[in-house]
Amino acid sequence: MPDIILTTLNAKYAHCAFGLRYLMANLGELRPRAAMLEFDINQRTLDVLEVILAQQPRIVALGVYIWNVEPSRRLVAELKRLRPEITVILGGPEVSHEYEAQEIVRLADYVITGEADLAFEKLCRQLLVERGRPLQRIIAADLPPMADVVLPYDLYDDQDVAHRVIYVEASRGCPFSCEFCLSSLDVPVRNVPLEPFLAALQRLLDRGVQQFKFVDRTFNLNLSFSRAILDFFLQRHRPGLFVHFEMIPDRLPPALRELIEQFPPGALQFEVGIQTFNEEVAQRISRRQDNAKAAENLRWLRAQTGVHVHADLIVGLPGESVESFAAGFDRLVALGPQEIQIGMLKRLRGTPIARHDAVWGMVYSPDPPYEILQNGLIDFAMMQRLRRLARYWDLVANSGNFVATTPLIWAGQESQFACFLALADWLHGQTRRTHGIALPRLMKLLFDYLTLERGLDRTTVAQSLWRDYQRAGRSDKPVFLREYVDDSSGAARRNADPPARQARHLATPAT
Repeated sequence: MPDIILTTLNAKYAHCAFGLRYLMANLGELRPRAAMLEFDINQRTLDVLEVILAQQPRIVALGVYIWNVEPSRRLVAELKRLRPEITVILGGPEVSHEYEAQEIVRLADYVITGEADLAFEKLCRQLLVERGRPLQRIIAADLPPMADVVLPYDLYDDQDVAHRVIYVEASRGCPFSCEFCLSSLDVPVRNVPLEPFLAALQRLLDRGVQQFKFVDRTFNLNLSFSRAILDFFLQRHRPGLFVHFEMIPDRLPPALRELIEQFPPGALQFEVGIQTFNEEVAQRISRRQDNAKAAENLRWLRAQTGVHVHADLIVGLPGESVESFAAGFDRLVALGPQEIQIGMLKRLRGTPIARHDAVWGMVYSPDPPYEILQNGLIDFAMMQRLRRLARYWDLVANSGNFVATTPLIWAGQESQFACFLALADWLHGQTRRTHGIALPRLMKLLFDYLTLERGLDRTTVAQSLWRDYQRAGRSDKPVFLREYVDDSSGAARRNADPPARQARHLATPAT
């Protein structure tokens, strides 16, 4: 039986617990005395607890994140009721800041804040080998030198390789100070040793890994490093290989462009954090970005490369009105990224965005994920409309199910934002829900909206929907389309946008 259980509750089964693997890899002589147990937030607390206690551990270490803090609190509470003698150690971003009032912190024995790769092994050694109990419950981990950190990639097992997202990182930290982001607290940027890292990537490729998600916040910051990694994947490209990077939007010099444009369509995804095009708002939240250069880079990516572009915008930033957000949204849509992720502003623990609360009337939910409820420029009712717009945008524009039909929503109109907000309001009025809408029903709703509300030609809309429906190889023509589309129109186009579905899967944040 292991003395140490490393565990967490993942958001989904398909997500691997990257942090646990780092802790396990760096346990040194204690590694044979440890085991990893991964669960997800949909599992019942008592079932999770049963599996953990069956191992009879002396230490349970739990990774706590924004998506699992509440079920993690219940887990620790029940664990301490049943086995108070077990030492509970917490770590992760959710307990690394503003931890004083958190019940889960009160219940635990120790909390390691920050990067615990090396600090966790030290604490476990004190508890298990030196037989001592540190008096300090909150342990602030020093930033570990990346050369001293053992890479965790050999701990991905065959099940991970076959069925789960494989996370990798070439660097930690961020040079920027955007006040809404926890990465702004992680300075300086530190690269992993390149040669061991590339060797680890090669072993993963040799084991059949096809999809890699880099969690670096600024992959294209160090040009020599990013060039080496891109060249590594380019030289080893094979059908089905897909690599996700998060990039700085205004930094794509010729040396990087030369490599990027050599990749075939669908091989790369770039997550591009625009967040806002309002320069006054960006300055207010300490975000440095050359919007003109960012826009030029997006145009180049769409026109000259096969990169799948996933761009981000944030609703609710201090001082950004609905009109300002709408202008930024329209500008981004015109640049043509395959996906636009509309995120609601969150007040993450430890981030300095809180300093704007009084001046801009910022009101957030006190519960995870701490989303904005209203501010001085956007009242609660309007914020709810924007929240629904974000969800319906995912269902319609980002899903890959309506590539041909989505542009009809704003055809002949000036503002894509205004048109889609009108659609979102109408959809909510018809369904009173933003989840659980089956694809055939959503198609019929779009048909009705575009023909009855927008007055578009029924045959044009029907043929567009039918082409979209066939895009994934479907042939079961919905009944409402049969009057307008005959069997000879719109030949099936299987996988017309190959990266779309896997790109949305990989774009889900790991932290």
